[in-house]
Amino acid sequence: MSKIGRAIKECMYDLSCDVAGEMRACFNFSADFIGFKGHFPGKPVLPGVCKIQAILCMLESATSKIPRLKEIVSAKFFAPVTCNEEIAFTIRQASGASEETLIKALVTNGDKKVAEIQLRVVFEG
Repeated sequence: MSKIGRAIKECMYDLSCDVAGEMRACFNFSADFIGFKGHFPGKPVLPGVCKIQAILCMLESATSKIPRLKEIVSAKFFAPVTCNEEIAFTIRQASGASEETLIKALVTNGDKKVAEIQLRVVFEG
């Protein structure tokens, strides 16, 4: 796992999976989180790539398999996230062609929608 991946995983808590396969986890990124460096000085905003990596961290933690990103199918960002804000990720796996799996994620901050992301991944391990 990359340095940014490890840093994101350290910000994750309350990971849960239900019987239908839906996963949920919360994240809180402190002001010294590596992803805020340079994005943007004086007004930190969590980069979209960190949200995508958070989904991959959730999948790896929940399945004990390594997800490899094949495609960002869609990524819609509705509201910025700054430091010390709790955001919740809800993800579910849809059926995929061959070994690829479509992952659908909703990111929220309280009642506010932060992002909707769809990824195509392949699991290793």
